[in-house]
Amino acid sequence: MSVEEFDHVVVGGGSAGCVAAARLSAAGTSRVLLLEAGYSNRHPLLDMPPGIFKMINGSKFMRYHRTTPQTHLDGRVHEIPQGHVLGGGSSVNAQVYMRGRPADYDAWQDILRGNNDNPGWGWKDVLPHFTGMEGNNRLANELHGSDGPVQVSDPGHIDEFSRWFVQAVQTLGEPYNPDFNGPVQRGTGFYQFTNRYGKRSSAAYAFVTPQEDNPNLVVRLQSEVEKVLVEDGRASGVIYRDATGTHEIRVSGEVILAAGALVTPKILMLSGIGPADHLAEFDVPVEVDLPGVGQNLIDHPEVPITAIANGPYGYYKQGEGWRMLRNGLQFKVFGSGPVTSAGVEAGAFVNPTDPNAPPTIQAFCVPIVYLDRDALDALQDDYGVTITTVVVKPKSRGEVRLASSDPAAMPLVSPNLLKHPDDMAAMIDGQRFFLDVMAAGPLAKRIAKVAIPDPSDRSDAALRAHCKRFVKTNYHPAGTARMGADGDAGAVLDAYMKVRGIDALRVCDMSAVPDINAGNTNAPAMMLGDRCAEFVLAQR
Repeated sequence: MSVEEFDHVVVGGGSAGCVAAARLSAAGTSRVLLLEAGYSNRHPLLDMPPGIFKMINGSKFMRYHRTTPQTHLDGRVHEIPQGHVLGGGSSVNAQVYMRGRPADYDAWQDILRGNNDNPGWGWKDVLPHFTGMEGNNRLANELHGSDGPVQVSDPGHIDEFSRWFVQAVQTLGEPYNPDFNGPVQRGTGFYQFTNRYGKRSSAAYAFVTPQEDNPNLVVRLQSEVEKVLVEDGRASGVIYRDATGTHEIRVSGEVILAAGALVTPKILMLSGIGPADHLAEFDVPVEVDLPGVGQNLIDHPEVPITAIANGPYGYYKQGEGWRMLRNGLQFKVFGSGPVTSAGVEAGAFVNPTDPNAPPTIQAFCVPIVYLDRDALDALQDDYGVTITTVVVKPKSRGEVRLASSDPAAMPLVSPNLLKHPDDMAAMIDGQRFFLDVMAAGPLAKRIAKVAIPDPSDRSDAALRAHCKRFVKTNYHPAGTARMGADGDAGAVLDAYMKVRGIDALRVCDMSAVPDINAGNTNAPAMMLGDRCAEFVLAQR
């Protein structure tokens, strides 16, 4: 087994890991190794905004975690795709730029207030990290940066269905919102995206690519970390494997885990850090008994409403045959057209039961018939539009556990989407509201029929059955190694993202969050990576 030495090692080259590794190496005082289990992010389908729809249902750039049978969903098993590529989710997602609302982070501050030493996690503390990374093409104010490395832009192309959706939501009394990351989240409008001129601005491109000539940063792909080495209560390195065998990395500084909310807890547990009784099942020697590792799994549940169009509207077959050639030529020659769109241009944040209260539902308008691959046989392939409704502050909690002591084995994942009755009630309210949207304004004029759910039966029982059949991940797993106050038995990390009971070990991905933000999670993940690097550089 080969042995090498670095100052720091970052495990996982996703959104958080790319930021942390790049910032640590750019400081010029440390040699950093970034280990990513997946592939290179340099691929035409990854770069182009609509490439996600070519890959979501089958690609080497995704790792598909199958859930355990979900008893509350009548035993259904579904999948949670996660990025298996440098840049992680930021290299394969729909590129929506969303931070959540200030109250999300102020709530984190309240949760962490009991720490003896607390750097602050409220909105005023995290906002500078967001604005410092943001290079917005339209906005520049106290809430938005215009010079950061992450290119944030308005959609390069807006489909007619997206415009009709925004108009239809307004006919139901919701305001037009020009900036979902602005002072107010409520309303309907068009998302901004992490791309510029039709090219994806992933964390890999924004942060790692500028460091390619920096000898302080070494990036290794297809390198799967098996465990963290712990000696005398300190993380001293990692063991990883690649195509040539198994290797040992020793660090003089810190080990930073950023492998995502499904894999980071697995690595911790295989390293002897986790629930002692569970580790004993697999004869894993216990370094520190942390019952919270793998618990508190949170994800945004998503349920579709899908309609068949009465004309050739939307993106159906735009990536096939002569349409693909036409769109590709338009993009190549003029830098415009459907290729510049990720296909999810419009959305909304609403509270169907109390419009003046914080939004409970986020919606995405997708101008195609859009379902995950475990439900593709439910609908005909045709021109259509899908509105997905998402519960933004779910109360349901799941878990990640070991399936085996074999590092190559996938973890057992039970997300428990919609298990909490309040989540199901909120989702049913959201479905009813957006069924009304389908029947409203200019959108209604282009709909031949709503295929799912049955719009003639809006009873709780019917909509609950629909939700149980079609609920899926919004691709935002989080919380499985959460920060918490001193004395919180379920807290894995302190307020500086340090693993409790182990020196020189931190977690900086979405595993670390005490609760999920109200919206997409890519921008928060990058913020976490930036915050963690700041702590390491300050030796806090």
